[in-house]
Parts: sequence; C-alpha cells; structure tokens
Amino acid sequence: MTEGTSDSSRTPQVRTRDLSTEQERLYRVAQLYYEQGATQAEIAEQLQVSRPSISRMLSEARAQGIVEIRVHRPSTSDMGQLREDLQRGLGLQAVHLAPGDQSRRMGPGLAPATRQALSLTDLRAGDVMLIASGETTYALAQHTLGDFSGVVIAPTVGGQAEPDPWHQTNEVVRAFTATSGGYPHYLFAPSMPSEALLAALQDDPGYRQIVDDWTSAKVALVGVGAAPRTRKSIARSVPRHDPTLMKSVGDVCLAFFDADGREVGFPGNERMVRIPGPTLREVPTRIAVAVGSHKATSILTAAKAGWFNVLVTDEETARAISRAL
Repeated sequence: MTEGTSDSSRTPQVRTRDLSTEQERLYRVAQLYYEQGATQAEIAEQLQVSRPSISRMLSEARAQGIVEIRVHRPSTSDMGQLREDLQRGLGLQAVHLAPGDQSRRMGPGLAPATRQALSLTDLRAGDVMLIASGETTYALAQHTLGDFSGVVIAPTVGGQAEPDPWHQTNEVVRAFTATSGGYPHYLFAPSMPSEALLAALQDDPGYRQIVDDWTSAKVALVGVGAAPRTRKSIARSVPRHDPTLMKSVGDVCLAFFDADGREVGFPGNERMVRIPGPTLREVPTRIAVAVGSHKATSILTAAKAGWFNVLVTDEETARAISRAL
C-alpha cells in the first residue's frame, strides 16, 4: 500500500518537470525566432530538429500564450506628417516610409517602399541604374522591385572576393537582375586593389564601361553605413580602426564622411574602386535605403551633405532622425 502511494505521488512530479522543460524549449525557440531574428532553418540546425518541428513549436508557443502577437493599424495621417517633416527637415525630394521597425526584415519589410520609390524614376530600356553593395541592398535584391527590362544595372564599388555576399557587388547586381530584370554590368575588381592592379584596370574595357556607367547613370540605389567602429560587417579592405577613419560617422558607397558630411581619408583611400563622390552627387535620383535607430546620425549627415536626395526607411528610424533634427 505504501509503495503504491509512493509511486503515484512521484508521477505528477515527473510530468510537471517534463512540462516545464517543454515550455522552456518553446520559449527558447520563440525567443530565437521573434527576438533574435533567426530563421526557422537556423533554429532547426541549432536544436538538431526538423524545420517542420520548429514551425509546430512556434504555433504551440502562440497557443500557450508564450508568444503574443499584436497587430496595430498604422495612423496614415501620423505617418504622412512624419514623412513631410523628414522630407522638409532633410531637404530631400521624397521620403518613403515602411511602418514600424523593419530592421530585422529589411528585404520584405522595405521592398514595398523601395518599389514605390523606384517606380517614380521612369527608367527606360538603355538607361543606367547603379546599385551599391551592403546588407540592405543585398536583402532588397532578393525581392522583385519592379520591371527593369533593358535597363543596365551596374555596381558602384568593387568587391570581388569579399567573404560576405552582401559585399560582393557582382552578387548584388546578379540577384537584382534575376528578380527584377535588367542587363547586368559586372565589375571584376576588389574594393582596394594594389597599385599595379589599379593601373592595369585603367586599360580594361570592362572597367572603363563601369566608369562610363557611373557618369551616365540616371538612378543610384545605395545604402547608408553606420560609423565603421560600430559595425559588425564591413568590407575587409576598410581599416576600421585607423585613427583617421575613427572620425567617420558613416559612409555611402565606401565613401566615408565626418560629422560635417566631408569625405574622410585613410590609408589606401586613393586606391579604392568606387564611384567618386562628386560623380555620385551628379546622378539625378539617388535613393538611399537605410534602417536602424543607430544610423540616425549617419542618415541625417549624409542627407544634409547631398549624398542622396530620396530616402526609404521605416517609421522607427524616421522618428529617431526626427529627434536628431
């Protein structure tokens, strides 16, 4: 009798412990997915389970109340006012806003606003559009941003053999033309070649074609980088800890600028393969796509210095810029 009582009293404790462990597991999966921005495939690999299992666990986490999803209807008038204030305060031709915070889903989150900005450029077959490297432009290049059939798509900087795909400018161009059309022009050069290679490039027909693209472009789609010292990912040719570069508050197309928007020099700067700053400013429509409150100063400075004249960002970043203004 005593043994039976003892066994039955232990059973609920085991079940409770199992339940607690399972809820912790659901919490961990939900935290990785919703808070840290990991994909279901990445979580599945980390936890050594199948991807469908992760999907089921996320559904169960919502069912148990571990995850609460709230959908807020954006205030059109408020967004409109914010857009107008930012356009006027930064002296831009146009501002396109995505609702909320899109910093963890730059591709799908910013694609609609970017598509709208590009639709107003009236690009036609034979025109040239430039695209910069970077995590934001790389993410956007995976999504259809319009029909660019017959439009030449060319990179703004070198980046051959970079370890990260978003710094491989040819890969950004390839992805863009694969999803949105266009005729790719590739740049087979690193971002900072040796003096000998840079001299040889001057006689290369492909390189000269890119230089012609830079001077004839009608549109440029670029990102805005944060201060080099704060970034996790940057072109490996950039000496981010160089004392002169430490004065930089951001960059556009690997042209780093200080708090006044002036370009900052650094060792090897004269060898950088990139569209020259004055040439970029001559492009009629320069669309910058950038998100993240930490970039508010970088975006504000770049806009005031004329590095771009159209901005695509999200509501949260726009409010951070507005506060900085």
